[in-house]
Amino acid sequence: MELSQKQKTRLNKLQKRLRREMGTAIEDFSMIEDGDIVMVCLSGGKDSYTMLDILLNLQHRAPIDFKLVAVNLDQKQPGFPEDILPAYLDSLGVAYHILEKDTYSIVKDKIPEGKTTCSLCSRLRRGTLYGFAQRIGATKIALGHHRDDMVETLFLNMFYGGKLKSMPPKLRSDDGANVVIRPLAYSREKDIAEYADLKQFPIIPCNLCGSQENLKRKMIKEMLVGWDKQFPGRIETIFTSMQNIAPSQLIDRELFNFNELKADPNAEPSGEVAEADLPAFDFFEPDNSGHIDLDKATRIDVVNVYQPD
Repeated sequence: MELSQKQKTRLNKLQKRLRREMGTAIEDFSMIEDGDIVMVCLSGGKDSYTMLDILLNLQHRAPIDFKLVAVNLDQKQPGFPEDILPAYLDSLGVAYHILEKDTYSIVKDKIPEGKTTCSLCSRLRRGTLYGFAQRIGATKIALGHHRDDMVETLFLNMFYGGKLKSMPPKLRSDDGANVVIRPLAYSREKDIAEYADLKQFPIIPCNLCGSQENLKRKMIKEMLVGWDKQFPGRIETIFTSMQNIAPSQLIDRELFNFNELKADPNAEPSGEVAEADLPAFDFFEPDNSGHIDLDKATRIDVVNVYQPD
């Protein structure tokens, strides 16, 4: 379908924004370095298509040399259109691999009918992709998670896991063998969705397995969408707060040593205490109760002293 001039202008604007955000994320977290082989994980959804598209765009402009290898895992879900991704990637001239592994049968065997299969499915997929990355010598594994995914995960962990954590833009796997990057970390889902629609990517639906959507994540997403409509800019503020952590203002004793936190007897008064220019309290008996007039310039008197019974 041919785009109108207005749509072409909008597409160009979105591409520039996504390219700028991805470039900033890559630089901020040193996601891609000279000589890297980046394995770009493609699911066939809007996020991974957009990630590959912008990475290819940046690859031509970057001052460093790195390679991109697209990888898709065919998990043998019934009705999976096996021809769509190869045809698309062939049209781009991108190196790619389609891995075939029947994780669908494993998930169906392990998860009771009607229960959400997403968690086990993603773990099996991740393990397969991590192993393949080592086989092809990939130095980075790129996933298509975006800013909204990271904010949603923050609230999921708080509400249901009792932890203050999310998806980091860059992560080393537990075994230390792989480094995962999320180049879309600074990008909004609604921009990605609009970009994918204008680019007319051949989207493959994520419901082929018949599993219901992760209901907890769906609830969090609806909550955040509601906030965004009622209070524009709130999601941006939440995301900004994730980049400005103050360990001493939380209560994690592993993160900050509260036990050794003491007043410094040699410290010079500053801030509000210094500005108040308070006289000495040498005459004041701490055990006395009463009103203290701080407005008197020369002396502080204790008035209306009440002695306990």
